[in-house]
Amino acid sequence: MKKFSILYTDWKPDEQKHREAICTLGNGYIATRGAAEESNNDGVNYPGTYLAGGFNRAKTDVSGRTIENEDFVNFPNWTYLTFREIEGEWLDLEKCKILDYRQELQMKKGLLERNFRVEDSQGRCTSIRSRRIVSMHQKHMACLEWTFLPENWSGKVEFRSGLDGDVINDNVERYSDLESHHLNPLDTRKVNDNTILLSVQTKQSKITMAQAARTVLFHQDQAMQPAIEIHQKEGYISQLFRVEVKEGQEYILEKTVAIYTSRDVAISEPELEACKSVKRADRFKDLLLSHSHAWDSLWHRADIHLTNDDKNQRLLRLHIFHILQTVSPNVIGVDVGVPARGLHGEAYRGHIFWDELFIFPFLNLRFPEITRSLLMYRYYRLEEAKAAAKEDGKRGAMFPWQSGSNGRSESQVLHLNPNSGRWLADNTYLQRHVNSAIAYNIWNYFRTTGDRDFMSFFGAEIFLNIASYWASMVTYNEREDRYEIVHVVGPDEYHTSYPDSEESGLNNNAYTNVMAAWVMQKGIEILEIIDSRRRQELLNELDIDAKEIRLWKEISSKMYVPFIEDGIINQFDGYEKLEEFPWEEYQKKYEDIHRLDRILENENKDPNSYKASKQADVLMLFYLFSRDEIYAIFKKLGHEMTEGAILKNIEYYKKRTSHGSTLSRVVFSWIMLKYDKLQSWENFEKVLVSDFEDIQGGTTAEGIHLGAMAGSLDLVQRGFLGLEVGEEALWVNPHKLEHLEQVSLKIKYRSHWVLISVEDELLKISFEEGNSDRLNIGVIDKIHQFERGVVKEFSLV
Repeated sequence: MKKFSILYTDWKPDEQKHREAICTLGNGYIATRGAAEESNNDGVNYPGTYLAGGFNRAKTDVSGRTIENEDFVNFPNWTYLTFREIEGEWLDLEKCKILDYRQELQMKKGLLERNFRVEDSQGRCTSIRSRRIVSMHQKHMACLEWTFLPENWSGKVEFRSGLDGDVINDNVERYSDLESHHLNPLDTRKVNDNTILLSVQTKQSKITMAQAARTVLFHQDQAMQPAIEIHQKEGYISQLFRVEVKEGQEYILEKTVAIYTSRDVAISEPELEACKSVKRADRFKDLLLSHSHAWDSLWHRADIHLTNDDKNQRLLRLHIFHILQTVSPNVIGVDVGVPARGLHGEAYRGHIFWDELFIFPFLNLRFPEITRSLLMYRYYRLEEAKAAAKEDGKRGAMFPWQSGSNGRSESQVLHLNPNSGRWLADNTYLQRHVNSAIAYNIWNYFRTTGDRDFMSFFGAEIFLNIASYWASMVTYNEREDRYEIVHVVGPDEYHTSYPDSEESGLNNNAYTNVMAAWVMQKGIEILEIIDSRRRQELLNELDIDAKEIRLWKEISSKMYVPFIEDGIINQFDGYEKLEEFPWEEYQKKYEDIHRLDRILENENKDPNSYKASKQADVLMLFYLFSRDEIYAIFKKLGHEMTEGAILKNIEYYKKRTSHGSTLSRVVFSWIMLKYDKLQSWENFEKVLVSDFEDIQGGTTAEGIHLGAMAGSLDLVQRGFLGLEVGEEALWVNPHKLEHLEQVSLKIKYRSHWVLISVEDELLKISFEEGNSDRLNIGVIDKIHQFERGVVKEFSLV
């Protein structure tokens, strides 16, 4: 279990919020931070419970403007549980003497356990073991268990078990000037002697949540009959249990909570369903057992076994764990997207960006059903994207950089620089490349699964709308005989306009242009893939005629790509004229320059003036496409791309990137794999620790970085193992890495399960089961036919 465990052996108040994010428990429906259950929002602790898709809008006056933000709501804290000796102080680890403390996240079965011993001012020593789950098997159920042991005393004790709806959004300090009250209380009441109920409703979006909590005390496995009092006020209700305890004897307290919302299907009303479910619920041990079985099934599909050192293995599994807690099978059929910071905190307000680009490759090869459901999030918002394109004077569909409840743009118009304390205009909404990311995700889901039904009825409609949008975005440069895209922002968010320009956006961001050309090229291919009847339906519905398709063909071969010299792609027109950034000077001046944009703005300087990037921009092309695909894309555009030119681009931009995004290290690890395996491995290990060690200085406490976590897994499967989904076969071409002794994993390729392992320069592949008895798998440069149940070995020497 050691390699499935994250262990803390001390209580460190200044690290508590970071640990809460790392120890978050969730099931794809709800998630609860790993805050101590006896705590509240007190500066050290921040209990937070989040609902997938749980958004609410609120307005705030900032710098003379009224802005409306859609936030990821902190819903009522269901975990609250504490104790005191009669007339004593309520449990507070900041005030009592801590004799022992141990906190363990047991990822194998999704359990958070705390074991601690405390001594009060009277010398009374008490031992508590706390265990908590958010059920993966029954998504509406969450529960915790206390094992309470008075070590050297006997007497009367009070336990308080509560549901606290008097909470606000207060997880991100730089949002503190914004409206943070999102909940209206609806109801608090006693259901029966052991059960209480709380219901609240979001102020604008009118999402109702009901929580019913059943709390029972046991001694020697028999339910006790303590004196019980109910305490309640608006938005809060608790039970006070008074009981006599004896020295050296254990007492078990179980708190079982059912959570329902008005977003749920197949319910009558949230309060009714919560009360019914908590009444029917089993005891903690039984809920834990079914929950553990559900996790066993997930790990059977998802685990990646890595032999290098225990730390890397644990962190890789931590990343798998948090991905499955955010987008588990419980999201299938539910209208939710992939929040960039998981269900773990309030950073980025729970919005959906382009992080799916890094997350779906892991899901495609294990849980394609989940990818399909998450892609439907975009389909359900297609009409909003079409309306946005029309409002902008374009055709097709223009999806926003940040999306939330209904698909309107949730990109912030102002953002706070915490270094300077100034509110600044935010032009990152011009990252139109998110549309190409959505198209790329659709294509790669289809290529991995062969799901023609999805492509025909949903995927093609989204894809063709995006292609139509890009065709309407271009302008023709007659002098260059090329098509251009202007006033956009690329993945590198440090550059959002030209120096001293009042206009927003940049011209001909290379990544944006190449991806747009690729989308139109693939759009034409998709029209050939879907059946003729459906093709004609879509062409008629989307008003795409033969003239537009000819335009797509022309643009996909005549899109302008700026170059500097010697095959080095220019990040955007004019990038080559910017000042070189004094990296050494700033590395000496500041301990951390990841967020160079904030540092420069605090110095009244403009990051737009320098050749300094937040994250990979041009180099994203070499991350998304194989070498052969890159060669073909650039050849079609009239440019020769060679291995030498790729390496020149990597070297050029590597020197000019601050890695202000955790995603940047993922990309650099990937692209360095062929050219510098040591640097690739170092970047991989940096990705592994990025959240666990909070390398960005406090951001993990606001929510984990889901894209980087998934990116680390994709580095193992498609990077180190060299997995590539081809048209006629699955290809395996492992890289030899001296730091990686052994790796094994299981993947699902077009409904066939395949086990792959590499150890001591020996590759083993087993076709375990699937829809057919034979499967083509390419190894290095040759296709082999595998029969079900057969294991084949290949030397990598």
